[in-house]
This record gives sequence, structure tokens and C-alpha cells, in this order.
Amino acid sequence: MILTVTLNTALDLTYRVPALVPHASHRVEEVTERPGGKGLNVARVLAALGHEAVVTGFAGGPSGEVLRGLLAGLAPVDALVPVAGATRRTIAVVDAATGDTTQFNEPGPLVSPAEWEAFLRAYGGLLDGADAVALCGSLPPGLPVGAYAQLVRQARTAKVPVLLDTSGEALRRGIAARPDLAKPNADELAQLTGSREPLRAARDARRRGARTVVASLGAEGLLAASPDGLWQAAPPAAVRGNPTGAGDSAVAGLLSGLVEGLDWPGRLTRAVALSAATVLAPTAGEFDAEAYTKMLGSVRVTEHAH
Repeated sequence: MILTVTLNTALDLTYRVPALVPHASHRVEEVTERPGGKGLNVARVLAALGHEAVVTGFAGGPSGEVLRGLLAGLAPVDALVPVAGATRRTIAVVDAATGDTTQFNEPGPLVSPAEWEAFLRAYGGLLDGADAVALCGSLPPGLPVGAYAQLVRQARTAKVPVLLDTSGEALRRGIAARPDLAKPNADELAQLTGSREPLRAARDARRRGARTVVASLGAEGLLAASPDGLWQAAPPAAVRGNPTGAGDSAVAGLLSGLVEGLDWPGRLTRAVALSAATVLAPTAGEFDAEAYTKMLGSVRVTEHAH
């Protein structure tokens, strides 16, 4: 079983309009609702790959009830912990004329110390049956900035491989707790290390505590710095579409490859192919299965000298 943690889950709403015009009224052509948050996206991709996936984090209020209802129709197992506050909503407005998306993200619910303690107890129990765990996304109000660092240490104590995918101070403190894998994007890595040169920044992030760093480089694919070597994996060509959730699919590829015992080139190939196939899918948490299969044979993996 692979466990994903999303402390700041979201109910994702997508509005599609013919054209997005500032200061104007709009007639919405299509509305979709999805269970959202990075770890939930990861779990849905893992389930599509045939892995047992369990999602935990917080859910509360009417929006949390809707999220859990939507999740009930999907493959990941719901182990979300209830909170008094309402789960946030994210609203994406898709401009059909240009294909561009404008995003509005609400703040998460205020989590009390008692609710955090309840989560820690539930998390400890879930780790007992986990082959790997992913800690994903932002922190809701009320949680300590070192929350992910605490969860990393708990996973390490339980001897469960742990992947960290967050940003800012939560990433800095989480990496210091020595996760097995950190997966920042280029901007997050630069903010952490002060370097815009990906290879130098990835090595710096490893010195800060992460055993392995896999950096998302957008259209250039993934760069991995591990104790076993340095690799860059790139798709055969740039892919146009909706990039939302592409990084989450990469996490699913890395974790599934880990539990299946793939080597690093194999994990990176899967992660890049999944990420690119997600850009071609309409919503986060999904990927174009046909495109994924085709890309597996054409991802370019290059090994760098140490």
C-alpha cells in the first residue's frame, strides 16, 4: 500500500467559459467538481497504475463532505481525518478561446492542536501497513511550519520510505528531517538553495538532508541527484496542454517505481512519461493512457558524471 498525505485538501471546481474578459459577466458553459490536493492527485494516478493507494489528511464542512462523496467513487481508499473547519475550494476558470487557465485558491481550514494530534495518531497507524508515503502540498492554517518535518521523522522511525513535495519554509524544515526523496520544482529548488542552476541546486538540497532530490524542470523533464548517480530524463518533445497535476503524476511514477524495485532510469522514465501524459489529460489526477504507453519507449535518460 502507498500512503499519500494531503494536509490541505481541496474541492476543485473548474469553470469553462467561451472567453475570459476582465470586468465582464460570463456565462459558464461547463462546471466540473473533483477531489483535489496534490496527494489526492498522486493517489488517483497510483490507483490507475494498479497500486493500492490510501489518502489521508484533513476534510471538513460542507465542501469536505462533497469531496469525500466524490472520492467514494474513485479507487483510492479514504482515510481523511475530520476537522471542524471547511475544506478549501480551488476555482479554475478555463478560457476556451485561448486555452489559458486562471486559478483562485482559497485558504484552508484552521486546524486546532487537538485535530493535529488526532491526525498524528491516525498517521502512525497507517504507516504500519505502508510500503511508501508521500507528503504533498501546502499546510493549512494552524499547523506548525515544521509539520512535514515531524511526519518525515515519524516515517523514518517506522522505516517507511518517505517522499516530500512541498515548498517554502515547510520544504526547508522538511528536508532537514532527512526524507528519502524530495521533489521540488525549479522555482522551489531555487528558493530553497538560492541557485538557479538545477544540478548545483539539487546537490545543495542533498547536502541539506534529502537522500535524493528529483527536480521538476518543466518541458525539460526531471533531474535526479541520488547516492547512486545523477540523471536527467526528458520527454521526446514538448507537450502542449494543461500542466496542472503533471508534477503529482511524476510523484506517482517515482513512488510506484520505488515499490516495484525499478532502478533510477526506470523510475525517471515512468515519471516523465506520466507527467507528459497528464498534460494531455483534461484534469489533474488523470493521464492519457495511450500517450503514456507510447512515451515510455521514447523518454531520453542521460547520466551525468558525479
